[in-house]
Amino acid sequence: MTTIRKSKQRGHANHGWLDTWHTFSFASYYDPKHMGFGPLRVINEDTVSPGRGFGSHGHADMEILTYVLDGALAHKDSMGNVETLYKNDLQRISAGSGIVHSEFNGSDKEPVHFLQIWLEPAASGLKPSYEQLNLKDEDKRGKLALVASPEGGDALKIHQDAKVLIGQVEAGQELTHDLAPGRQAWVHMIRGAATVNGQSLETGDAAAVTEETGLKLQGTGEVLVFDLAS
Repeated sequence: MTTIRKSKQRGHANHGWLDTWHTFSFASYYDPKHMGFGPLRVINEDTVSPGRGFGSHGHADMEILTYVLDGALAHKDSMGNVETLYKNDLQRISAGSGIVHSEFNGSDKEPVHFLQIWLEPAASGLKPSYEQLNLKDEDKRGKLALVASPEGGDALKIHQDAKVLIGQVEAGQELTHDLAPGRQAWVHMIRGAATVNGQSLETGDAAAVTEETGLKLQGTGEVLVFDLAS
């Protein structure tokens, strides 16, 4: 079964310096029907004005992935990491027993547009850790690139039975992804338009895929896929 959640059904807030869309309940947006999907707890699409951002704040027991879509994102944390992420860069923070971090627009002229994703870890109280990954255009063009998994390796290592993939669907081609028994998928359309198992998605739309053997993606656009235990 493939169930569509349209972009405009997400929670939305515009704070002036921050324009944000919440796929699942977050901050002042609460919908008991959309609290998460398996261990996937947050997908926030944020656009932050030049020179603005999120001051120092704490997290614990959460796997936090950030994917920069456009612009520059300046990061600092209590582990000593000071980095600026640009388009196609991904960051993974395992908050574990507790971290403090800040995220600011790294430009005083252009907005920064990014996705922030939270997954609940399989265990609590882990040692905090940090990783970065640069996803080049050729890595995702016409394929689904694995960007996070429990095994790590060339992908970011997350402490949960989940695989995160990003792909660029090309016109006239089909991307496929098999789902093993007992697995389900959440597909988020980052930009563009595509079909997922025959169902149409546009920018910001998502699909919950359950009790299926796999995904078939067609169209033109960038997609984010989560392969999760049911």
